Amino acid sequence: MSASTSSPDSPRRRRPYAPRVPLAERREQLLDAALAVIVDEGYDRVSIDAIAKRARVARSVVYGAFENLDALLTALLDRQQAYAYGRLLETIPDPRDLRDPAAFGAEAVRRMSAMLRRDPDTWRLILLTPGNMPAVVRDRIEADRERFRLRVESWISLLPAAPSGPRLDAQVLAHALVACAEHFGRVALTEPDKFDIERLTGQVHLLIGVVRPTS
Repeated sequence: MSASTSSPDSPRRRRPYAPRVPLAERREQLLDAALAVIVDEGYDRVSIDAIAKRARVARSVVYGAFENLDALLTALLDRQQAYAYGRLLETIPDPRDLRDPAAFGAEAVRRMSAMLRRDPDTWRLILLTPGNMPAVVRDRIEADRERFRLRVESWISLLPAAPSGPRLDAQVLAHALVACAEHFGRVALTEPDKFDIERLTGQVHLLIGVVRPTS
């Protein structure tokens, strides 16, 4: 009879145990794990093994929820794109009421700051674009950036005409405003204490008030 290879002093390592949960909940858990891997280690390190380890489940659990890594990453991209764009639109006050453009702009900046604080990981991937970001992700981000620029352009075009002075160029201003918002978003993520939110909103209110006083 052969001797046992195990003993009480050297217990066999067990595989991660994943309690049975609804498939939709499991998929969300794995997508969260994949996002965490990408944020912490980059796109080059994301794999089924890395996702399983981060989620503390076996590889078979991952394959039970997604056909393969491409399917998982596509689902993650779909989810984060819809989430980010939806949250971005929520930061914009009601564009039908632009009688006070300065207050409108200051409130938008305040809401965007809160959005960044609530979910910095998603916005790091968008505003602090990693060099190893896949082209498909980069293309989707740029497409959403253009969609948002067009929205901003349409909102600027709703501003009542000034009684005198040059006409506002909605297209030029939309590009400038989005670029400015992205710059300060990056600063908020990398140097969160550099600009106090009251300081930023105060300056936005002042500048817009100079360009377009309350009607």
